[in-house]
This record gives sequence, C-alpha cells and structure tokens, in this order.
Amino acid sequence: MNQPQKREDVVRIANTSGDQNQYLTFQIGREMFAVGILHIREIIEYGSLTTVPMMPEFVRGVINLRGSVVPVIDLSARFGRGESEINRRSCVVILEVEALSGSEESLQEIGVIVDAVSEVLEIPPEEIEPAPSFGARIRADFIAGMGKVQGQFVILLDVQQALNTREMAELAAIGDATGHGLDS
Repeated sequence: MNQPQKREDVVRIANTSGDQNQYLTFQIGREMFAVGILHIREIIEYGSLTTVPMMPEFVRGVINLRGSVVPVIDLSARFGRGESEINRRSCVVILEVEALSGSEESLQEIGVIVDAVSEVLEIPPEEIEPAPSFGARIRADFIAGMGKVQGQFVILLDVQQALNTREMAELAAIGDATGHGLDS
C-alpha cells in the first residue's frame, strides 16, 4: 500500500531546484495540469509527425528538432483517456527528463501533446497539497501534487514518473511481443 506523501516530499518532487515555484500550465481535455518550468525546453506548434511502427498507442510518433529525433507522447492516451483531438491550439511541449542509457543517467528530450498551453504560474509551496490517494483520473504515481490556484486545483505532474523512459520501453516490448496496444 502506498504511504501518504508529506507536503515537503510533494514540493521536492514537483520541482526539484531553481525556480521552484514556477510551473507551465496546460490543458488536456477539461483538466488543467502543470509541469515545473525547469523541465520545459520549448513549446512548438503541432505539426506533422513521423509515425513509428510497433509503438504503444500513446507514442504518436517522432519529430526532427534541429537534427535530433524526439519522441512525441500523447499525454491523453498515456493517461488512458484515448487519443487527443488535434485542434488549432494543440501544441507539443518539449520536456527534458532523466533517462537511463546503459548504466548512466542522461537527459532526454520528449515531446508531449497538449490541447492548449495556458501560462506560467507561481505556486508557492504552501499552496501545494499531496496527490489524492484515490479518485484521480490518472495514475496516482503520475501526480506530484495538487496546486491551488485562484480557488481551483491544478494537477502537478511528476514528469519522471509519467514519462518514465524505462517503463515506456517495456510497454513497447510487451506490445511488440503480444501484438496488443500497437498502432496498426
């Protein structure tokens, strides 16, 4: 059973250093999410993606970002809600996450599709509550905490968990072996 998180742990996970109170907010469906600004590399307009065969449904494809191949994840699909509907406000947010390559840790760029980018907000640590232990519409381990902004809650994502490269690679391998959950 998971132990309830302490407020100090939540704040540490939500944003680990530097501009600790700043978060980029964005929408997926009708819900507002936020990611610590230090994880954000850039925001680009949604464009064409190159699809890659034998990937889980939530991996929409890859883009060429200044000569680098960057995988693009559909967060809505990753959260088990089905594919995002692309519209004129859809964006790809390029994030930097820790990735294991061999025995070393390195930073990897991953793009995530969001329905709309909202703004950069400051959320003081005293306005951040632990993730709910039940009732969330996404996996509890994807949530670093709940930020209170103007009387509303914003879901603070734990990008290391939600975009865990090892777990995504394992899911791709399982899908490859079973033929389930793959793009046709």
